Amino acid sequence: MIEAQALAAFRGERLVFRDLSFRVQRGGALVLAGPNGSGKSTLLRLLAGLVRPATGTLLWDGADALADLPEHAGRLSYVGHLDAVKPGLTVAENLSFAARGSATGPALASLGLEVLAGLPARMLSAGQKRRLALCRLALSSAPLWLLDEPTLGLDTAAVARFGALLASHRAGGGIVIAATHLPLPLPDAGELRLG
Repeated sequence: MIEAQALAAFRGERLVFRDLSFRVQRGGALVLAGPNGSGKSTLLRLLAGLVRPATGTLLWDGADALADLPEHAGRLSYVGHLDAVKPGLTVAENLSFAARGSATGPALASLGLEVLAGLPARMLSAGQKRRLALCRLALSSAPLWLLDEPTLGLDTAAVARFGALLASHRAGGGIVIAATHLPLPLPDAGELRLG
């Protein structure tokens, strides 16, 4: 379980949010909603341990999640705005870094990219690059997935495939926290409105 208690964060000199509290159980999901600039991405970065809260506490199974940042990093997968795709590598080569020796075929198939495995990533459309970034989740054993606008650029079929990936992760006890402006395939997700 992940739990936030009275979190506050600044971006530069501006207070982005304060007194933010929530809890997400294993198998659960939380959608972060709100207008641009309301703090959704800042909150995800805080949950990932990339920024420290100004006040408040972040707990993982009742213990301070940020006390040991390497340990915390090992329990999460973070997909931000940028796809982190190397254009000079093939689709399969890009994914092999996340695979750490595991087969990449099933991960590519999970988002319909198996036919593009040998193609240089510079040839991919924006939606295909986003799907490649999301394929890393299929290789992840991390229980916490933090997603920033994960469906940006995806067509309807890709969103449905992504929904199946999210459902499988949650069925295995995984947690999903996602910032979005669009509906996500996360049935029974809680919503935290910022701004």
